[in-house]
Formats: sequence, structure tokens, C-alpha cells
Amino acid sequence: MALIAIAADKGAPGVTTACLAMTLVWPRPVLLAECDPAGGDLVYRLPAAHGGQLDPGRGLLSLAVAARRGLTPDQVLEHAQKLQGGLDVLVGVVTAEQGAGLEPLWGPVGAALARLPDCDVIADCGRIGADGPHYDLLAYASSVVVVTRASLEEVVRLRERVATVTSALALRHRQGIGVGVMVVADHRRFHAALTETGQALGPGGAARILGGLAYEPKAAEALGGEQRGHLGRSLLLRTARDLAGRLARSLAPDVAAPAGRG
Repeated sequence: MALIAIAADKGAPGVTTACLAMTLVWPRPVLLAECDPAGGDLVYRLPAAHGGQLDPGRGLLSLAVAARRGLTPDQVLEHAQKLQGGLDVLVGVVTAEQGAGLEPLWGPVGAALARLPDCDVIADCGRIGADGPHYDLLAYASSVVVVTRASLEEVVRLRERVATVTSALALRHRQGIGVGVMVVADHRRFHAALTETGQALGPGGAARILGGLAYEPKAAEALGGEQRGHLGRSLLLRTARDLAGRLARSLAPDVAAPAGRG
């Protein structure tokens, strides 16, 4: 259905927490895909449905092997695993060296994720930098969401990162992809932080504020454990639910293939 790529500038934390929260409250069927080329930790952080550890060999790496022989969207879920609670996850690479080996395959993997039948995909793309092969996956997204903290230093970096993302997508003839900003803010001054970040970005910028995620340390820690059932009343999940609903309603159901650069 739709691929939502969530990423951050090199200095901004919170992408994995944001993706977990958004996946938990997403209003449609959804797959969480760990697509951080620098390596992720979901395989160690989240318990499998049977209570043990997720299989690090089954996920993005096995999907990439399949992609070398040609990949269709209906193959994706064959490489996914179930978490406790029933969520589907496609675990990513563990090291940056493994991520570098996937460079020619980010585009085919992105195409398959974007066309997954009857299921949206929230992709944890980690901390993205300059244009490179990883942007071939972002080029298939219906929406690119850049995570930032509500501080002047990070907003300044955010402007540069949004410009980089917009330029990279334009090189792939994907100027129409929406680039939005998710503000991770302390729950004690949540609404003020959103307002201040929007003012710092200025009117008519390349990206718009989609909304915010209230950061509560205890709730964020519980996302990776067995206490997620007690999170429903947390401000973290309440703000995630509001943001997820608005973002899901704005998505186009289908995304055309990006043209090559040149």
C-alpha cells in the first residue's frame, strides 16, 4: 500500500522509538521494517512471538538475497517475523558493513516494500547523511518523515538535511514526495516546542511540521519490553496515535516507480 520512511539527521536521536510508537498505533495493517544502513538493534531489543530472540538471519538480509534473483512484493512477508503482541517486523542489518553490502539493492527493496499488498510499511531508516544508494529506498516512499528535537541547534541542522533529502529525491525525479517533520519534545512542554520549531523553520519551507511525539522516558523504555499493553494512556502513544492518524489519511495508496538519475 504505502511506504513511510522515517529518518533523522546524524545528531537527532529517537527514530527507532518513533517508529515503534507509530507502528503500535497505526490505523491500518502495518509492517515495521528496519532499514538503517548503519545497523540496527531490533533483533536484540524486541522479543519474538514465542518469547525468545528474533532470528537475525531472517529479515532484510534474506530479503536482499532474494532480491538478487528478482523480488516481488508478495515475497516480503516471507522474511518478516512476529513480535509478542502480533506485530510484524522485518529486522535489518546489525552492522554498517552488512549495510554497505546492500547498496545495489536498496532500490529493489524499496520498490517491494512500497507495493506490499494490503499493508503499509513504516521504515526505520536511521540517521541519513549525504546522498547515496540508501536514498534509492526513500525514492519509493509515499512520505519521508524527518525526526528532530526541539532545539535551535537541531533545527538548523534540520534545514540542511531537508534540503539534502529534497535534492536527492529530485535527482530521482520524485519531487512530489512529501517531506515532513516530526518533533520529539519533552512531554512537559510539548505544544510550546512544536510552535517554536515551526517558527524556527519559518513559513514556506521545504518541509512542514506533521506533528510531534511526546517523549516520556519510562514509556519509551517500555516500548521494547513486555509492558506495552500498559502504554495506552501514556502521552507518548496518545501523541503517536494522533500523528499516525493524520499521516495515514494523507497517504496516496500507490507510488509510481522513480526514474533513474541522469
